[in-house]
Amino acid sequence: MRRIVFRVVELAVVVMVVSALAPGLVRGAGKASKAVSPIFGIPVPEGYRNWTLIGVSHRTDNKDELRAILGNRKAAEAFRKGTLPFPDGAAIAKLAWKTEPMPEFQGAFKPGAAPRIEFMVKDSKKYATTGGWGFARFVDGKPADEETHKSCFPCHEANVKGNDFVFTHYAP
Repeated sequence: MRRIVFRVVELAVVVMVVSALAPGLVRGAGKASKAVSPIFGIPVPEGYRNWTLIGVSHRTDNKDELRAILGNRKAAEAFRKGTLPFPDGAAIAKLAWKTEPMPEFQGAFKPGAAPRIEFMVKDSKKYATTGGWGFARFVDGKPADEETHKSCFPCHEANVKGNDFVFTHYAP
């Protein structure tokens, strides 16, 4: 059983890496948006799909999602070196997909619908009241509402304050 679980996780990681690098899986993939997140004013960054893969995650508390976490050059360098706090200009993208059974491999899953993309941008002066981070969540290419954005920092503050408010850990 442990071997099957390991294989499923292994395959999920491979699928997520390929999916993170394959264009077109998220509507408007890699293209900047003129729309910006409420409160923080962050648009979808141009070229984010070309950022470095930082890590992957799987959440079962959110209707079973696969996630790829990408970082721009500054974020990727900070993750690799273990630099905390992250430098201003670091940006992190989280791509999320619902899981779908993979018909070719019993017990394996592949990315399905992409419900949203999320970003964190470090600017210690501009976002001083939220730990130096600005947050953005886009659903179908449109920014989520203000209430959603107000909920970002309290969760990060409560759970990962000691990691400069970042949940992701570098996967070497």
